[in-house]
Amino acid sequence: MSSFDETYDWVVAGSGAGSFVSALVMRAAGKSVLILEKMPTVGGTTAKSGGVIWVPNNRFMIDAGEKDSAAAGITYLDAVCEDLPGSTHEKRLTYVTEAPKMIDFLVEQGVALERTCDFWPDYYDEAPGGCKTTRTLTARYFNKKELGPEWADRLQPGFAHAPARLAEGMQLPYAAKSWKIKALMARIGLRILWAKVTGKDWVSAGAALQGRMLLVALKAGVDVRTETPVRELIVEHGRVTGVVTDRGRIGARLGVLVNAGGFAQNQAMRDRYMPGTQAAWSNTPPGDTGDLHPEMERVGGVLGQMDQMVGYQMTRMPGWEKAFVKPPIQSTTGKPHAIVVDQSGMRYMNEGGSYELFCQTMWERNKTVPAVPSWAVFDGNFASEYAIGGVKMAKYYDMWRETGYLKQADTVKGLAEQIGCDPAVLAQTITRWNGFVDAGRDEDFHRGERAYDQWLGDPFRSATPAPERSLGRIDTGPFYAVDIVPGDVSTYGGAVTDTAGRVTRADGSVVEGLYACGVSSASVMGGVYPGAGASIGPSMAFGYLAARHAAGIGNQI
Repeated sequence: MSSFDETYDWVVAGSGAGSFVSALVMRAAGKSVLILEKMPTVGGTTAKSGGVIWVPNNRFMIDAGEKDSAAAGITYLDAVCEDLPGSTHEKRLTYVTEAPKMIDFLVEQGVALERTCDFWPDYYDEAPGGCKTTRTLTARYFNKKELGPEWADRLQPGFAHAPARLAEGMQLPYAAKSWKIKALMARIGLRILWAKVTGKDWVSAGAALQGRMLLVALKAGVDVRTETPVRELIVEHGRVTGVVTDRGRIGARLGVLVNAGGFAQNQAMRDRYMPGTQAAWSNTPPGDTGDLHPEMERVGGVLGQMDQMVGYQMTRMPGWEKAFVKPPIQSTTGKPHAIVVDQSGMRYMNEGGSYELFCQTMWERNKTVPAVPSWAVFDGNFASEYAIGGVKMAKYYDMWRETGYLKQADTVKGLAEQIGCDPAVLAQTITRWNGFVDAGRDEDFHRGERAYDQWLGDPFRSATPAPERSLGRIDTGPFYAVDIVPGDVSTYGGAVTDTAGRVTRADGSVVEGLYACGVSSASVMGGVYPGAGASIGPSMAFGYLAARHAAGIGNQI
């Protein structure tokens, strides 16, 4: 028997969303919990993200009068997700059945959640069981000063440092088109002023979710340590019984949960598993280096789906290398008057689709036609109305053009010459697109037909969701192009686990005492991203299930 410097019931490596959920389950069962985070801040990629949670048939949908069910959820997932080592019908069914219970548990523990909005459809909403309203949840914005001076500055920063709901923030780019949104901006401004008067420090999105869960966890007596990386899993008689850290050996009576993130920032692992992808294009924090992936493999676990990532297309505008959030371009190419072409000048996808599918399609296209980078092509109508990479164009027009980032020409032929493609091919591509716009239907890729495409488009082009929200001619000079590369918000592969979150061996047996969730595990969604929050939701659900299994809990919590 190994000697330990200290022992807890439940030891968690990493401080993502699933870590806190598992800790709260254990504390509700009267068990001791230690969360070990290697970075100086807690919250991981979740805190930097939108903090969206995708859960079918959740309590907030029911409260809003929505008709959803676990049956609809599993029908949808089985329709869009292929069976892979970490993604089976049984695991997907477990998710849609147990995730709503996890949400109920968190609300009962005092974590303030809410429905994100009324309209954020599933990414494949046209599939059987797909939802055309929303299955997404987020945390209410959070005053991080509630954490106290010891922890407020140890919360991983997010991208939304304001007293605004995520859904409110997504409306702001349309302020020029709506007095209602102008009024919303004014209300947010007043909240910011009131926060200064009252000494509050509001955060939203993922930082709010992680801040709220950290607060509840600390109050529940969870021990959280930063700058304490797990170096090794301790195995005794075939069971994981603890971990080795830089500060000593720590025992785990009930088990160890690995939720230490993916390997998006580890270029060597990317080269091995996802050749051609770039850590420099990832939006994950610097600690996302996959340290425990090989360690779980060393003790008997099997890694699966390691060639998958949650692609999130970006554009390399000046300063992108140092940007806290790499400039996203999903919304740009989903707007009217814009399309995506490969380096030959050909259009090859539905620009309004899921960001994961968008990047996957880029890589697939690149096998036969150079498509990394691709080009977002748009016209003067787009430039006068919409942003590029989240930045309104006019203010930066001259600088972008001078640096060579923004390609501009008075004619399509001139633009083709700047991006290095055959002018005849690009002209034919745009003419074909304009014909689809005139007919009201994209015959090639059906852009605008899904509710999700319409969500990405311009809501002010029609009073109700309709294809024209996504469609618009490219016919007004000047003509423009900016590059697009397949970035990501996470990798999607890791240890293969069962329905209880237990890490499994090649023969299907389990590594006793070892659990994994989040992107440290092979995604229950396989290689598909079915809706906003499809990685955070499973992290939380399987963290919940892992802790319940390890503690031997039935239905008493």
